[in-house]
Amino acid sequence: MAFEAQARESFNPALLEAGGGAQHQGNTDLSLFEDGVSQAPGIYRVDIYLNNEQRDTYNVEFKAGENSEEQDYLQPCLSVEQLKAMGVKTDLFPALGKAGASCANLSAIPQASTEFRFDAQQLLLSIPQAALSQTARGSVPESQWDNGIPALLLNYSLSGANTERRNNEGSNTSSQFANLRPGINLGPWRLRNYTTWNRDGQGQNDWNTVYTYAARDIKVLKSQLLLGDSTSPSDVFDSVPFRGAQIASDDDMIPDSLKGYAPVIRGIARTNAQVIIRQNGYVIYQSFVAPGAFEITDMYPTGGSGNLFVTIRESDGREQQLVVPYASVPVLQREGRLKYAVTGGQYRAYDNSVEKTPFGQATAIYGLPYGLTAYGGGQFASMYHALALGVGKNLGDFGALSADVTQAWSTLQDRPKDNGQSWRIRYSKNFVQTGTNFAIAGYRYSTDGYFSLQEVLDTYRDRGSRPLVERRRNRSELTMNQNLWEGAGALSLSWISEDYWNSNRTMRSVGAGYNNSWNGISYSLNYSYSRNAAANGSGGSGRVYDKDQVFSLNVSVPLDRWMKNTYANYSMNSSQRGGASHAAGMSGTALANNNLSWSVQQGYGTQGVGNSGNLNADYRGTYGQVNAGYGYDRNNQRFNYGVQGGIIAHANGITFGQPLGETVALVKAPGANGVGVSSQTGVKTDWRGYAIVPYTSPYRKNTVQLNTETLADNVELALASQKVVPTRGAVVRADFETSIGQRVLMTLLRAGGAPVPFGATVNDPAQNSAQGFIVGDQGQVYLTGLAQSGSLKVKWGSSADQQCQVTYNLAKPTVDNAGVQLANGQCL
Repeated sequence: MAFEAQARESFNPALLEAGGGAQHQGNTDLSLFEDGVSQAPGIYRVDIYLNNEQRDTYNVEFKAGENSEEQDYLQPCLSVEQLKAMGVKTDLFPALGKAGASCANLSAIPQASTEFRFDAQQLLLSIPQAALSQTARGSVPESQWDNGIPALLLNYSLSGANTERRNNEGSNTSSQFANLRPGINLGPWRLRNYTTWNRDGQGQNDWNTVYTYAARDIKVLKSQLLLGDSTSPSDVFDSVPFRGAQIASDDDMIPDSLKGYAPVIRGIARTNAQVIIRQNGYVIYQSFVAPGAFEITDMYPTGGSGNLFVTIRESDGREQQLVVPYASVPVLQREGRLKYAVTGGQYRAYDNSVEKTPFGQATAIYGLPYGLTAYGGGQFASMYHALALGVGKNLGDFGALSADVTQAWSTLQDRPKDNGQSWRIRYSKNFVQTGTNFAIAGYRYSTDGYFSLQEVLDTYRDRGSRPLVERRRNRSELTMNQNLWEGAGALSLSWISEDYWNSNRTMRSVGAGYNNSWNGISYSLNYSYSRNAAANGSGGSGRVYDKDQVFSLNVSVPLDRWMKNTYANYSMNSSQRGGASHAAGMSGTALANNNLSWSVQQGYGTQGVGNSGNLNADYRGTYGQVNAGYGYDRNNQRFNYGVQGGIIAHANGITFGQPLGETVALVKAPGANGVGVSSQTGVKTDWRGYAIVPYTSPYRKNTVQLNTETLADNVELALASQKVVPTRGAVVRADFETSIGQRVLMTLLRAGGAPVPFGATVNDPAQNSAQGFIVGDQGQVYLTGLAQSGSLKVKWGSSADQQCQVTYNLAKPTVDNAGVQLANGQCL
């Protein structure tokens, strides 16, 4: 009987020990790597990809493979709950482990596999489609939504101007304006206020509160609850300001792939097939489906129109081809999607003389099959009732159309009851072949007896302050954009016109434009015609009509050859009412991060305008934004100034920054001061290591990344980026683990002079992290975050004689040794 001899591969560690010799032999223990493992087991922070789509980033424990097939690779230890959160149908595979199992048996899923890309710190999971729940692309599990930290917020903007009259004509004036937007975050609740202050040239002070409200999200309804001051939605009825309560759908709480309108793609696959969808020549969607009928409902909206070309590629190579026409208008919704809003409270007019009349409003928009959308709603008050009903339709090659009618019954103050209708039609079409986007944003016709809710409620006021109520008859809006052939630029056209039943005035605005660029030089031509009228008196008497036509030319020339980030500009404006003016100047950005914007301009105007000029600068820094400017003309000169910023008070102190958006991230990197935040102009960590990152997207994964090139010599980061998923209005904290201290290349020697073995780990008890430093050849180890003096623990085995401790005392940092110090350490 013959036996096959098997030998274990081994590597002579002495080859790694430079210098050879008996005194060095035995210092290196590589038995783990001799077993075939390419990397050491342990905990690694990795980006997790499921079927090539990044899902999350967190710490994962990797263990050596238990059988011969897995021995060469590290195996990830993922819990059953983590797999379930990624969409794996864990209930179908009991062999994965119990629900609370911390390390699931991935081999329980047929054809599932993992790959750990150590150099990129990526864990690639491949799970068959049949084992995954159907989730929309771009969706973020609700379990990852972060309500943020308790915080006090203040958004502020202060501005002012001093105007001096020239030629001793008139008096000098000064004015100031401030808007303050304080807020409180506590759990899911957001309390917000908006207050303004104005001081005019006569020294009169005026305070106004624009709104105050409390809001929170209702996750199960994908909606926002608001209590206080706000305005109702405008998709069915005209928007109305109110003080009360409102619950309304929040589109940001659903994935991007389900927002907006896109048709449902239906087909039948004969085998396990691949579905590929193209639009305008680009592949916009790919997926795999099982045999039988299928529906695709999670495509990203891709513009106004353009046929969808669907390829169903069967497993045997045969293909089916489908063409699905596509177009959209704002009122269209995806099939099965309900968007709603319910509002109740008092009418909140900006004019204090108007009565605070109670009213209610409800609207709904629902996506139906066959490209149809139904929508409607009602408005109710003691003197006003209205019902609206409409329908939208995807017309495919002919665009998209929506039409609705509103029937209103109204009673104006001291007027008999009246009723009327308002008809509205909207259309859009994108001609892909000619590059034309054509849209009638709206055409509305209102009968003589129709009034909107706001028009009626505005009449209920003090007797001596009744305004003229102009009843709108016709309103039309049009926009069109035309891309010309390659290198020929683009044209645009816009039109708005409105007239009234009880007035002979017409409001009209027409605009046309052309823009192009050549060798980096951009230029544009624009024309506008406006006809507006203001009521002078009451009863339709004393009309004053203002008409004007304006033509402008703008040219911008880059000067990068001589001055980086600098442009030369020329503009000319010709007005029917104001003559012509010419201006030439320069503009650009400066400083290392381009956080200083500046412009200077000199101009001349005809018809007695004469010379004019202006100089402006805007600086965006760590603690806020500052701007200043100077301008002059024949009659006066003006100095203007402003400062804007945001303040957040939180458990770790107070942080100043640039103006806050609705939702923000707070960087916490203790001790890492002056570190820039990528993709945020002028945003850097303050003296404590905190920074405000404004304008993050709610219910989406936002990457907060620090610029490691701006780190100080004594600062190290375990990770340079973090992902946060804030809810609306949240202040989410992005925690960065910092290592503050000296950087040292230390040679560790044991008693007798032999170096510490290759592959030993070194830990600093003074550092909170479990980070270990690996010893290299000849006992050398690179250490970061060390104090000036302390002790280190060294370990290369489990027995007592395979451990030792180093006590060190470093030189004080100086200009000469601010980088990496060299030191020796005796390990005893």
